[in-house]
Amino acid sequence: MGRGKKISPVRPRKRSYGKRSNGVRFSIPQEEIMSPGHVACQGCGATLAMRYALKALGRNTIVVIPACCWSVIDGPFPYSSLGVPLFHTAFETAASTASGIAAGLEMEGNKDTNVLAWAGDGGTADIGIQALSGAVERRDKIIYVCYDNEAYMNTGIQRSSSTPYGAWTTTTPVEEFKSRPKKNMVEIIAAHDIPYAASANISYPEDFVGKLKKAKGIPGAKYIQVLSPCPAGWKYSSEMTIRLGKLAFETCVYPLYEVEGGKYIVKKPARKRPVEEYLKHQGRFKHLTKTGIEQIQHDVDLAWEKLLRKESI
Repeated sequence: MGRGKKISPVRPRKRSYGKRSNGVRFSIPQEEIMSPGHVACQGCGATLAMRYALKALGRNTIVVIPACCWSVIDGPFPYSSLGVPLFHTAFETAASTASGIAAGLEMEGNKDTNVLAWAGDGGTADIGIQALSGAVERRDKIIYVCYDNEAYMNTGIQRSSSTPYGAWTTTTPVEEFKSRPKKNMVEIIAAHDIPYAASANISYPEDFVGKLKKAKGIPGAKYIQVLSPCPAGWKYSSEMTIRLGKLAFETCVYPLYEVEGGKYIVKKPARKRPVEEYLKHQGRFKHLTKTGIEQIQHDVDLAWEKLLRKESI
């Protein structure tokens, strides 16, 4: 350094949603609101889902979390890996607690803060469905996100009503695997004549972020169910998380669509792959025979055709 030369302090450049210095736009907001100090399993899809959700909604957000994986992932009290206010609540009360917070904000004249109820499939499709149904029927101003890992993963991989046909869990062992189809929560909530309901997938972050941003601007209650692969519960190697999410979409096992004002908008894969390409990577399905796989393919094909007919109405 030259003698007497004034040295300016180095300030980190703020990275935000928009254009880079070279004119290229980011596809999703760049600010990281969730910190890396969480305790999730390696390859956890639910962690990616929360990271993307906070990018979409921003810091002016209050999150409500019932008993689920995320009530642990967040970190030990009094610490939190989320950079926003957070309420932990009982298993069945994510939607009702969020409704109460939204009502309190309304009484204060606060119309800008997002209230995000964030629950797993067990706390949504089973234990919390009554509170959720009430909230969406009342048109409470909340965004409800179900991160769908298709079982009660936090308490030991027990079957939920969101567990798909044929899957192994600790309560549906190989000899008695899940024999009922997955409950279709997006359709159940859409049947409440809700302003906006959608499915999403952590392997398609731009789609997920876009749907959350759309939900943010729609009055009343909104519901999004995001597929969140779980290495421990689905029994696959953690580096396969994103690939499995993509295969779920490409095989139409987990379609991506929106129901806005009763109108269906379906995202279609470039090529519909056979379901076996999705199933073969997961230990929870390794017991299936050729007949079992054919049954799943048949059910997926019927469901996909039914969904496309709804879009055409």
